[in-house]
Amino acid sequence: MAGELSKMKMYISGEWVEPASGDYFETVDPFTAKPWALVPRGNSADADRAVRAADRAFREGPWRSMHPSERGRLIHRLGSLIEEHADSLAEIEVRDNGRLLAEMRHQIRYIPKWYYYYAGLADKIEGVVHPCDKPALSYSRPEPLGVCVGIVPWNAPLLLFSLKAAPALAAGNTIVMKPAEHTSATALKLMELVELAGFPPGVINVVTGFGKEIGEPLVTHPLTRHVGFTGSTATGAHLYSLAARDVKRVSLELGGKSPNIVFDDADLDNAVRGVVGGIFGATGQTCIAGSRLLVQRRIHDQFIEKLSAFSAAARVGDPRRAETQIGPIANSMQYDRVLGYIDIARQEGASLVLGGKRPALAECENGFFIEPTIFTGVKNDMRIAREEVFGPVLSTIIFDDQEEAVAIANDSEFGLAAGVWTSDMKRALRMSEQLDAGSVWINTYRDISYTTPFGGYKKSGLGRENGVEGIREYLQTKAVWLSTAEEIENPFVIG
Repeated sequence: MAGELSKMKMYISGEWVEPASGDYFETVDPFTAKPWALVPRGNSADADRAVRAADRAFREGPWRSMHPSERGRLIHRLGSLIEEHADSLAEIEVRDNGRLLAEMRHQIRYIPKWYYYYAGLADKIEGVVHPCDKPALSYSRPEPLGVCVGIVPWNAPLLLFSLKAAPALAAGNTIVMKPAEHTSATALKLMELVELAGFPPGVINVVTGFGKEIGEPLVTHPLTRHVGFTGSTATGAHLYSLAARDVKRVSLELGGKSPNIVFDDADLDNAVRGVVGGIFGATGQTCIAGSRLLVQRRIHDQFIEKLSAFSAAARVGDPRRAETQIGPIANSMQYDRVLGYIDIARQEGASLVLGGKRPALAECENGFFIEPTIFTGVKNDMRIAREEVFGPVLSTIIFDDQEEAVAIANDSEFGLAAGVWTSDMKRALRMSEQLDAGSVWINTYRDISYTTPFGGYKKSGLGRENGVEGIREYLQTKAVWLSTAEEIENPFVIG
């Protein structure tokens, strides 16, 4: 019963608070399809309270006057606490979004590196003295923006939270984060560690709820200066238009329909593993999923046979078990969406060679499970090849030569990522130059690092996360002129 579920609270200005409305909603375990906790249903009043708290902390609190080295120390301390509590955070994340426990433990143990990296950058944000041709000292200095709002999705909640929070804080901003309504638990749990780390009140705030009710008020709030969003292209474009009304800075990491291209000279066994990891890892619920498989004609049948056999042997089930390789879809709405795309693919004439339904296993009968699914005979103009499914569904397209592979790969409104499998390094480098994608992996797939910029081309996004480029999204440049002239010669003539 809902009354027996524990209630979470939002975190605003260093305090645990009830939602202004007093309303809550259930968060559901995707493995059991049963609710396990109640999440605060925030609204515009909560958004206003959180943004104003962050603005006060930016303008009046100790955060603004704190030396960057001290800010870095706090950020590093938060990373250490995440590392210390990684296993418990992983268990919460699995319960909220159904990802494999083994995967979440690995991912969350890696997350602290973002905090360590940006903690190290905090006191290395330097200005520039310009070689001025006027009688003046001219220099520029980077400064924080103010209140930064982060809105993150349900597929990797804590990781995507950190990709925004760590650089924003290192740049000297304050933040308000809104996790996806389906997966709010780890963001709220993280606030306990924020308290332990010793951050001043209002520097980091977390509010929860639905997009229109609290997400949009965060974006349109007059005190918000930056909006960072990860999610669908449609939602990102909508938030971009809202932010544009007040000329807010925006960074967007959006959808993808990424090609994974296998040439006939590739190590086929290794390529099979890479393709499987690219589409069936995380149950296909990643923006960088290699959902379009492009296979050179000469090896197509052989490769599909190997791929199907490997994928059919994948163990589907309880994400908490060490032997499980594919868990459930994260929520019921996405489950229905993925099944709908499988029906669309059939109607379009694609050939189903594997999966396409719920696994016939007792432990999968209640949760949101879908078998690894492979379609062949796909044309690049089919919806299954053009629209983001965000599930374990692979569309296979045949190509004859490199030029055709590039043409098919780039014939998409997205441009987030691409994979190339070949033993010819000259070809690999040429492909990396010709593909319209923000990340190109060669003989690997889905690798990311806190040191390496990540973002998309075309409708896959704006701006970059990670690396030095990631912190620049949260800074603005001020030019300063210090005159060395004894007097202004002619005030009516400038230049």
